[in-house]
Amino acid sequence: MYSFGIVLQEIITRESPFYNEILDVTVSDILAKVIKGGNPPMRPSCEVPNSLTELHELMQSCWAEDPEGRPSFQSIRKDLKKILARFGESGNLLDSLLRRMELYANNLEKLVEEKTHELREEKKKSEELLYQILPRSVAERLKRGLRVEPEEFECVTIYFSDICGFTNISARSSPMQVVDLLNDLYSCFDAVIDAYDVYKVETIGDAYMVVSGLPQRNGNKHAEQIALMSLALLRAIDTFRMRHLPGEKLNLRIGLHSGSVCAGVVGQKMPRYCLFGDTVNTASRMESHGEALKIHISDPTKLILDNFLTFNIQKRGDIEVKGKGVMSTYWLLASSP
Repeated sequence: MYSFGIVLQEIITRESPFYNEILDVTVSDILAKVIKGGNPPMRPSCEVPNSLTELHELMQSCWAEDPEGRPSFQSIRKDLKKILARFGESGNLLDSLLRRMELYANNLEKLVEEKTHELREEKKKSEELLYQILPRSVAERLKRGLRVEPEEFECVTIYFSDICGFTNISARSSPMQVVDLLNDLYSCFDAVIDAYDVYKVETIGDAYMVVSGLPQRNGNKHAEQIALMSLALLRAIDTFRMRHLPGEKLNLRIGLHSGSVCAGVVGQKMPRYCLFGDTVNTASRMESHGEALKIHISDPTKLILDNFLTFNIQKRGDIEVKGKGVMSTYWLLASSP
């Protein structure tokens, strides 16, 4: 109806919309003022002779700021016929225009509904992608335009793993085969970890990093959840086969460590939820000093797991860990129901 009011202005003045206003301000400024509204709202100035006063009033009613105050096309058609009859005009052109505008108005609601549905679907896809990149609680804050402050967590458990001999496998594979291998492997891992209270931090090459206990704290369950997940991943890797090397098995090497970390969002164009602290380095050392198809855990992780009385843990002994000195470490073997 607002659009029809603008069309009437063009018909009455034989000029483009807002032809007077464009002499002083830009189109963008006019649009901004129309959207902002106000009292009186931004509308085209339109001087008409006394003979067209009724048409001028009809035009103004069509672009009333309150949509509820605008007339219907049925009433406009009647008013226009009365006005044109005084001039001895048949009004065929305006009748045709009115019919088209009425048809558009009737279909507009359906079109808006369809576009709104499409927009919601696209928004849903975008949100799902965002939730895969960032923790849901963090993503929700960013969506609302809020700053995500760095946060310190007293105790979490971090998982690191890589594939023993991956460099050798890569040398015997094409780049596309390596990409397919990692995609298949991580898709397998992602399906497994969905069953546990953990957050996948990142993947770098064949390295896979997962944490439990943040951004939502879960007491001491972080060590239990990571331990159960690690055992599940070892079972999954036992049946995993490479498409281009089906006769060979992958040897997964896992390291776990528990401790304090600081976590926060880094970057704006490609924001990442990153962990910082010595706990991250120590967990990485547990993995690099471990052995194939074994879960290497530190003493802090072992002490937390002892509280659950369900894990079979074997002492490895004291070992020299690069950058950490001598550490007492263990093998996580199994878990009983």
